[in-house]
Amino acid sequence: MSSSTRVHFRAPERLIEQADALAIAEEKNRTDVLVEALREYLANASDEERVRQAIANAYYEDRLEFDQVKAIVGVETAQNFRLLKHQLTNEQLSDELADALSE
Repeated sequence: MSSSTRVHFRAPERLIEQADALAIAEEKNRTDVLVEALREYLANASDEERVRQAIANAYYEDRLEFDQVKAIVGVETAQNFRLLKHQLTNEQLSDELADALSE
């Protein structure tokens, strides 16, 4: 059984009415409908190149941890981001060292 976290947020009334109607039609509760919608949104968003680039940039700038990236884009893509981040860091250090030596 996975753990869950209680989340409180404001949403447009019409959106909640739609979720409630869907919950009734599918014999689910509101939470199940909202969690399913969020899960689907995140799965689709992580496939968009624009979103992947934003995730990569946040990781390269240390605003996201590796485990967070992995949770969003999957293990393989996260490992690719980590490898590129390591290469970028090493190149920056090499460039800085070369500049310092040339002075």
